[in-house]
Amino acid sequence: MNDQTRRILIAGAGLGGLCAALCLRRLGFEVEVLERAPELAEVGAGIQVAANGSRVLADLELLDDVRRLGFEPEAAEIRDGVSGFTCYRSPLRGAHERRYGRPYVQIHRADLHGILLGACMRAGVGVTTDAPVEGYERLEDGVALRLASGREIEGDVLIGADGIHSAVRAAMLGREQPRFTGQVAWRGTVPAERLRPGVVPETAGIWVGPGRHFVHYYLRGGRLVNFVAVQERAAWREESWTTAGDVGELRAAFAGWHDAVGAILEQVESTFLWGLFGRDRLPRWTDGPVALLGDACHPMLPFMAQGACMAFEDAAVLARCLAGGGDAAGALKRYERLRIDRATRVQRQAEANARLFHVRNRAAQVLRLGAIWAGTHLLPPLAAARFDWLYGHDAAGDAL
Repeated sequence: MNDQTRRILIAGAGLGGLCAALCLRRLGFEVEVLERAPELAEVGAGIQVAANGSRVLADLELLDDVRRLGFEPEAAEIRDGVSGFTCYRSPLRGAHERRYGRPYVQIHRADLHGILLGACMRAGVGVTTDAPVEGYERLEDGVALRLASGREIEGDVLIGADGIHSAVRAAMLGREQPRFTGQVAWRGTVPAERLRPGVVPETAGIWVGPGRHFVHYYLRGGRLVNFVAVQERAAWREESWTTAGDVGELRAAFAGWHDAVGAILEQVESTFLWGLFGRDRLPRWTDGPVALLGDACHPMLPFMAQGACMAFEDAAVLARCLAGGGDAAGALKRYERLRIDRATRVQRQAEANARLFHVRNRAAQVLRLGAIWAGTHLLPPLAAARFDWLYGHDAAGDAL
């Protein structure tokens, strides 16, 4: 570690910000996290953590808690939304860990956030709530973070982990204009005890149909079913995770679909609806002693289940780069070089999956699903290796 770089400020106490704080604290840095929200309440729903993300959590000695509070699915499946035809199945429970060294776990965001927050508290990370960030100013030997209250806090490094509407990114690069993808998503959870036994398989399930798809998976040891339902739509104004959705509209959008989908939707009492927006690759992630992390620099469409994993990878690499010596600006620029191409590749793969799931012509979709089935069954070794580049990656090793 460079003795000149000791105090790290992190804007944002989400999953990425807390993971970065813990990675940095364990390497000896003084870390303070500033969070916009008045309190750290239970928000969000399901998070899927593949081996590339659970590897970071294992390095932080948190994986046992994640497994205890989460759920390990039997397999990942893609099925036709109406007929239920399974065109793709990849074993997960046990198989994912044997291939990549770490498990695939589904966990409630609140549970994962609580694990990270508790670990940060025990490690001595400072966390301040009700502290919305307004901007920053570079100093000769560090950075001054400016809060909306007018207060300024100085540090050696500032990490912007403040999400898709990042104030740190806006201060660095100006306001952006995200592109509406033409898709909206409902999300929510249903207690598993309300469902008929066996009607919803213990898989990370994707049900696809023209112009829409439906995702479900279990949380909290199988006691809760998380769902995300995506539909194409001509226009949408608000990019928010907390806009209330109409349950009747949700059910109508997936009327006539397979019994497993219908069984979940029958039990939905409330749901949130948000518009899905795409973003271009940023020209840079850093500005001297300031860097962006997670959704602040590479927000992901939810079609690869990699948003949290990419933030965890960022955290591991950033911490290692800063601990490697040299000036802070150079270390952060190295972090950017190591991460930007990989994050962009995952972003683009998520966009490609949206096109795959939503082929609007029914005949074309049947042909596409048939091709996936043939590839999976006729060339299983190639199918199994398709995502080795993603799940087999060891982010911490990048910066060594």
